[in-house]
This record gives sequence, structure tokens and C-alpha cells, in this order.
Amino acid sequence: MERKKIVAGNWKMNTTLSEAMFLMDAILKSTNTSSDVVKIIIPPFPYLTSISSKIGEKEHFFLGAQNCHSKSHGAFTGEVSASMLQSVGCQYVLVGHSERRTYFNETTNDFVLKIKEALSSNLIPIFCIGETLEERKANNHFQIITHQLTSVLTQFTNQEFSKFIIAYEPVWAIGTGETATAQQAQEMHHFIRTQISDVFDSEIATEVPILYGGSCNPKNANELFACKDVDGGLIGGASLKADDFCKIIESF
Repeated sequence: MERKKIVAGNWKMNTTLSEAMFLMDAILKSTNTSSDVVKIIIPPFPYLTSISSKIGEKEHFFLGAQNCHSKSHGAFTGEVSASMLQSVGCQYVLVGHSERRTYFNETTNDFVLKIKEALSSNLIPIFCIGETLEERKANNHFQIITHQLTSVLTQFTNQEFSKFIIAYEPVWAIGTGETATAQQAQEMHHFIRTQISDVFDSEIATEVPILYGGSCNPKNANELFACKDVDGGLIGGASLKADDFCKIIESF
């Protein structure tokens, strides 16, 4: 089965409401309507409903969220549950992003609980993994990825994992202008697929989409997306520029 081509735009903590609406309009206007690439827009929480209304029934466009809480409801001031996200039109949610790991000290247990909540609300988790520059320089990157991946995956059944998307984001290449070469990206994506096969089976490993998420831009997207095991991108900074984001979508 041919894997879906996916480009997800993570806007992070950027844009005002008017800027977000302008950006979404520009993306919709500039996107090739015949493209079958799955396009996931991941805006800040306050704009989810507004962006959902813009996306509407547009073919191949979907709404995602940047995070969810590990509980379904309760006295957790400032938090947002998976069911809340689903109720405003989200179909995807990021879990395990490097910024959540670094700045909010989220752990494997947090990710497992969040993914379980996401799945229970029929959200597709985009589970992020990746190594730091220090870990790569120490030649520990495969060991780090194995731990990040298997410590979570072993908590799920084959059927549950079949709903996942994996995003490999080399932390050393996020927002730094540095990018993994196509060879480095392919090497790691292939390694991730091998690890998935070891936990589950080769069929699931072959079918799961794996996105690249480290300073992907219009200049390198074509080479990255040509790699056998790279199924698209989790785009940060370039997703805030409609022209750049659309060029990345057209890079398959």
C-alpha cells in the first residue's frame, strides 16, 4: 500500500488572529487544488475554530493541534483535552515535540497518556522524536531514537499504532537553519522503520508515515521528499509564509 504524502504546518506560538486568517487565506489561494498531498494546519489553540471554518470541506486539508492534556477533563487550569480538540474540528495532534520535552519537561509517561487520550477521541497522534546536537556528535543518536520510540510504542497494540504518524525532528536542525542532509534523513527514517518492525511487524512498519521535521524549506524539500522513507514534512518557520509552505507541498 502506498503511503500518504503529508505536509503539516506547525505555527507554534505565532500570529495574531487577523494574521492567522490572512495566512490561511493565502495558503488556500496558492495551493494546487488537484494536489492529493495531505495538508495539516496546526495553529495556536485560540484560532482552531476560526481556522477550522476556513478549511471547511476543502479536500485534503485538515486541522491539527499543537498539544493536548493527558486527562480527559478536570481541574487543570490552562489545559486543553483531546475531546475538546476533537469537538472543534481537529483530526490530528502533536505529541512529544522537542519543545515540549525541553521547555515543559514532558516525559515518556506523559506522551503515552496523551496519545491514549488522543486515540480515545479519534485524533491521529503525530508523535515526534529526535536527538540533540550533543547526542549526535557523541554518536548516540540511534540509541536515543530507539529509546524515545520503543519506550512509547511498546505501550500500544498493533491496531492502536496503525493510527500513528511519526515525525523525526533532529533538534539540532530546528530553527537553526541547519538541516539534515537527504542521506542523513533517509538513514534515520529507515532506522526508525526498522525499530517499528522490531516492536510490531514489517507490514505496519512499511505503512506508517514518517515525516521529517528539521528546517525543511522550499530549497531542500524536493531532495528530502525524494527519499524512500521520507513521507513528508512537519514544517515550522516555513509554514508561516504561504508561498514557502505551498512550494513545499508541491515538492513531491
